[in-house]
Amino acid sequence: MKSSVIVFPGSNCDRDIAIALEKMQFKNQMVWHKETKLPKTDLIVVPGGFSYGDYLRSGAIAGKSFIIDEVIKAANLGCLVLGICNGFQILTETGLLKGTLLKNKNLKFINKDVNLKVMNNYTRFTNKYKKEKILKINIAHNEGNFFTDANHIEELKKENLIAFKYCDEKGNINEDSNPNGSLDNIAGIFNTNKNILGMMPHPERMVDELISNKDGVNLFSSLFN
Repeated sequence: MKSSVIVFPGSNCDRDIAIALEKMQFKNQMVWHKETKLPKTDLIVVPGGFSYGDYLRSGAIAGKSFIIDEVIKAANLGCLVLGICNGFQILTETGLLKGTLLKNKNLKFINKDVNLKVMNNYTRFTNKYKKEKILKINIAHNEGNFFTDANHIEELKKENLIAFKYCDEKGNINEDSNPNGSLDNIAGIFNTNKNILGMMPHPERMVDELISNKDGVNLFSSLFN
């Protein structure tokens, strides 16, 4: 399976995701933001980091880069797209995902491991997880507070488009287990066709017991299933 990781000035998780993909046997290529053509690929990853130093707002400038036009075209044709952290922010800037990511409720940068509950395991990204499986995944963001309008929230629930929610170790979803103020504890969402996943936590950091855990492995192995 072939993957392409988009690289922007300020990206700092592009190499992390590349290593994770290669570990999971993807044939990966790095694609510079000024390119105007994508290589033939099965999966496009928009990585985490601070593209363009988060000037204007997170993801705003990256969302106007040359390669993003090709990402949008590929996504609309059904190519799998994964946006992680800043990548999630970029996907909302492009309109590939609805909603936005606001500043964390405590107005501080957060970097810690949190618990997530798998809300939908019937997708190309999550089919190797059990439904309601509790994962421990790292977050590292200043603008991870997911917000959208009431109609979109209802659509997310009705169409089963919520991928992950923040929870505690026992799986309880409540204000205490919400690290950033996201509506309904949402940590990741799909588009209507479920070929695009945006998530704030970093699964690429959880693929090796030596440095963390392997709770992110099944996201990548799901894509081969």
